[in-house]
Amino acid sequence: MPKKILIIDDSAAIRQSISFILHQEGYETIEAQDGLEALNMLASLESLDLIITDVNMPNLDGIGFIRKARELAAFKFTPILVLTTESQGSKMNEGKEAGATGWIVKPFNADKLIGIVKKVAG
Repeated sequence: MPKKILIIDDSAAIRQSISFILHQEGYETIEAQDGLEALNMLASLESLDLIITDVNMPNLDGIGFIRKARELAAFKFTPILVLTTESQGSKMNEGKEAGATGWIVKPFNADKLIGIVKKVAG
């Protein structure tokens, strides 16, 4: 069974780019355009191997999404990577406090993304 990864970003181009890179490596991906849509998707999913989320999004931002996802028993320990243009320490700390596993700063390259994904999702 391929590993399943949820990608949350309000930019369709970013979602498609990440999905493309991950598909090349044999991962299965699901996409959501913001934290709210992603949270609704979690209700119908039993498990995920990894969640990759942007920080700045409408409706529910990445940090808010992480906090809510961590309240759900099924996703309490799912690795969550934050993908963002924010490289400020304060945002990183906020993300870690919310329950983020790691951080990928945009722009990223495919090799770096795959390396991190393999490290946290296997």
